[in-house]
Amino acid sequence: MQQAIESMISKQVMLIDDELSVRMSLAQSIELAGFDVHCEESAEQALEQLHAQWEGVIVSDISLPNMSGIELLQKVQSIDSEIPIILITGHGDISMAVGAIQQGAYDFLEKPFAPDKLLDVIRRATEKRALSLENHRLRNELQTQAALGPRIIGNSAEIVHLRRIVQSVADAPTDILIEAETGTGKDLLARYIHEHSNRREHKFVAINCGAVPETLIESELFGHEKGAFTDAKARRIGKFEYANSGTVFLDEIESMPLVLQVKLLRVIEDRSIERLGSNESINLDLRIVAATKVDLKALAEQGLFREDLYYRLNVVKVEIPPLRRRKDDIPLLFQHFSIIASTQYGRDVQELSAEHMAALMGHDWPGNIRELRNIAERNVLLGEHCTFDFDNQLITQETTGLNLAEQVGQFEKLLIHTELSKCGGSIRDTQESLDLPRKTLYDKMKKYGLDKKDYKP
Repeated sequence: MQQAIESMISKQVMLIDDELSVRMSLAQSIELAGFDVHCEESAEQALEQLHAQWEGVIVSDISLPNMSGIELLQKVQSIDSEIPIILITGHGDISMAVGAIQQGAYDFLEKPFAPDKLLDVIRRATEKRALSLENHRLRNELQTQAALGPRIIGNSAEIVHLRRIVQSVADAPTDILIEAETGTGKDLLARYIHEHSNRREHKFVAINCGAVPETLIESELFGHEKGAFTDAKARRIGKFEYANSGTVFLDEIESMPLVLQVKLLRVIEDRSIERLGSNESINLDLRIVAATKVDLKALAEQGLFREDLYYRLNVVKVEIPPLRRRKDDIPLLFQHFSIIASTQYGRDVQELSAEHMAALMGHDWPGNIRELRNIAERNVLLGEHCTFDFDNQLITQETTGLNLAEQVGQFEKLLIHTELSKCGGSIRDTQESLDLPRKTLYDKMKKYGLDKKDYKP
C-alpha cells in the first residue's frame, strides 16, 4: 500500500542557484536519486514556470540577484501557499532562514551539507506536496457533490454502477430491496432514493423493524382506533398512513415477526391498510424501501422469512458494496467526514501523512463506512495523538482470552502480515526482512492463511 501512496508523488524539483557549479553539482545528486530536476539561475525565471497546481518542490538559495529567496517565498505563496520551498543558507543567513520558516518555508539547510540530507528533505517535501494536491482534489470532488440532501460519495466502479441503478429506478413506481453489510449506509441510500424521486416533496418515514417491540409494531405501522386495546385512549395514525404519497423505509426487515409479515404483504399488494380496531380500508400511495444485512432468500428457505414477501420485495434489489471492495473511495470519504467533523467540533481538518493513509488503505474495515467516519472524527479531535495502528488493535481484539501459545501465534501472524505488506508481497524481501528460510516462511503463511497475492500493490 505504501507503494500505492508513493505512486501519487511527483518527482519534479526546481533548483534555483545563480552559481553554475553549485547548480550542476546539486542537480546531479538529485537526478541520481530519481528526481526530474529543472534548473534556473534566478527567481524571476522560476516564477514564470509556476502555477497553482504545480506538482513539484522548490530548492532555492537565499542569496540570489535581483530577487532573494525570501522574496521568492512570498511570491510563491501568493501563487500557492502549499508549494514546499527548501532554502539553502550561508552562515550569515541563519536568522533570515528561521524567519522564512515562520513565514511558511518548508525547511532550510545550512551550507555545507551532505547530499543525503538534502535528498531526505526533498523526499519528505514531495510527499507533503502530493498529499496537499490530493486533498485539494478531494475538496473539489466534494464540492461537485455539494447538492443538498444525502449523497452517494465515491468514484469507484461499484459506486458509479450503484448510482446509475438508483437513478434509473428512482422515479419508477416500484419497491426496492437493499442488501448490505452493517455500517455501509443503507439508511442513507434509502434517503437518497427518496430525495431523487418524484416523491421528494412528501414524507420519508424510517422504521427500524428490530427496534420496535413486537407487541407495538402492528400499531406503530398501521395505527389504531380509540379503544382498540387497553391503552388505546385515542385514535393514532400509523407510519404507513403518515407517509402517504411518500416513502416508507423498513430497516432490518428480517427482524419483522412472521405474523406481521402476512399483513405487510397485503399492504404491498393492495396499497391499503386498516387501523387496529377498524374495518375501514384506507388507500395509500407509497413506495416501500426495505433493507437487510442478511440473505433474505436463505432465511426464506429456512422458513424464517416468508418466501412470498421476499419475492414481492425483490422486484428491484440494490446491493451496497462493503468498504473493503471500494478502497479507492477511502480518501474521498475520509476527507468528507473530516470536513463534517471539523465543522461540528470547531477544529481544523488534519492533513494525513502517507503512513496514515497507507494504514487506512490497508485496513479491511469490518465496520465499513461507520468505522471510517469514527476514525475521521477521532483524527479531527485528537490530531497528531490519533493512532491508525489497526494491526495492534486487531491483536488486542483477537488475543483476548487466548492462552500463551495462541497469543504468540497471533503475534507471529501479525509480524508476517506486516512484512508482506511492506514488501508488496515479495517472498524474497519478506524472508530477508524476517531472516526466515523460504520454506519456513511459506509454511507459516499457509498456517495463518496468508497469500502473497493479497499484498501486491
